[in-house]
Amino acid sequence: MERWNNKVAVVTGASAGIGLEITKTLLRHGLNVVGLARRKEKMEKELNNFNDAKGKFYAHQCDVANENDVKSAFEWIKKNVGTIQVLVNNAGLGFPGSIADITNETVKTIVGVNLLGVIWCTKEALKIMKGESQLESIIININSIEGHRVYKFLDLDVNVYPATKHGVTGFSESLRSELMGQKIRVTNLCPGLVKTDIAGANGIDQGIWSEPHIQSKDIADAVTYVIGAPSNVQITELIIRPLGERAVAY
Repeated sequence: MERWNNKVAVVTGASAGIGLEITKTLLRHGLNVVGLARRKEKMEKELNNFNDAKGKFYAHQCDVANENDVKSAFEWIKKNVGTIQVLVNNAGLGFPGSIADITNETVKTIVGVNLLGVIWCTKEALKIMKGESQLESIIININSIEGHRVYKFLDLDVNVYPATKHGVTGFSESLRSELMGQKIRVTNLCPGLVKTDIAGANGIDQGIWSEPHIQSKDIADAVTYVIGAPSNVQITELIIRPLGERAVAY
């Protein structure tokens, strides 16, 4: 990871859960990290006094589902922080409920954050990365095992969540194909059940944590592994699941 010292990374959804842990891990390794999230104050509270940081942290408020927010954020980063060489598209959410019962607004929110947000952020990051074609860069999409098959935990209805994650899988492959021959690596990182505070906030039954699960740190360590791989090595797909996971695939 030494070659990434003082390089600029952007992590979306950095205020909590997996995104927060990824941000802390990259800061420990000396990267300068810009955290993008709707809750800027929470990012600042969590990270402004993070004593293990060897790099600098910048909190920037951004709703990744909002095109104008994303454009403004990446323009600010280029002007005030520097050239982006690492993008971690981590922001994501889900709400329980059947397809018939969830509201149209909920559908738009899930699709906006989970799929369109990944696309908007990647488009803006690429404008910067391609402008510095001699530099090594990497894009990591934090996806899900739901991006390959539809899994059911307990009796939770997952509605449009798998559709967005399948979209990220397809987008990652399109992106990798388009960038072939350039110094920009692309990884589709697909965790199984990860314990975060998002589940409770979004109304998901806390009984789900009786199921085998992994921690945010496990995903952050995987991100470090992917970034730290030699520049000629592209880890296109990484699936991480807890030992004994009992999710039923359909």
